[in-house]
Formats: sequence, C-alpha cells, structure tokens
Amino acid sequence: MAKRKTKKAEKATNITKDELNKVQSVINNINRAQLEIGSFESKKHTLLHHISSLQDSLTEMQESFEKNYGTSDINIKDGTINYNKENGQAN
Repeated sequence: MAKRKTKKAEKATNITKDELNKVQSVINNINRAQLEIGSFESKKHTLLHHISSLQDSLTEMQESFEKNYGTSDINIKDGTINYNKENGQAN
C-alpha cells in the first residue's frame, strides 16, 4: 500500500463550550422536571390518604344517620332526610 501524503485530521477531545452549556442546560432541566414529578407524586400520595380518611368519616356519619333516622339518604344541599316512600318515615 502507498503511504498517505497528507496527515489525518486530529480527533476532537472536547465538545465546544457552547455545546457543553447546552447539554448541561438540557440535563439540568430534565433533573428539575423529575424532581418536580417526585414532589407531585408525594403530594398525590398524601392527598389520597387524606381522601381515604374523609371517606371513613363520611361512612361513620352515614352509619350515625342510619341509626338515628333509619336512613342515610340525606339531601346535602338543605339537610332534608329522604325517607323510603313505601315505608313512610322511619321509626
């Protein structure tokens, strides 16, 4: 084989400062977004537990209404007790 007359171009050892800044910025934005997602998920988890607690409270109230009024069918706008029409009012 014949020898090459021109020298090979040297390979770059680093990217440019501008390229480095851009890639660092993108990675930082990804990391911030992932951190924010984690924060949202944590808040979501807390809210789901809170909802569960509120549902338990509602169940207790419904059981109390059932015991006191014979029904837990209550109009939540005005507090009217909706008794079963077939049986009239509860005992």
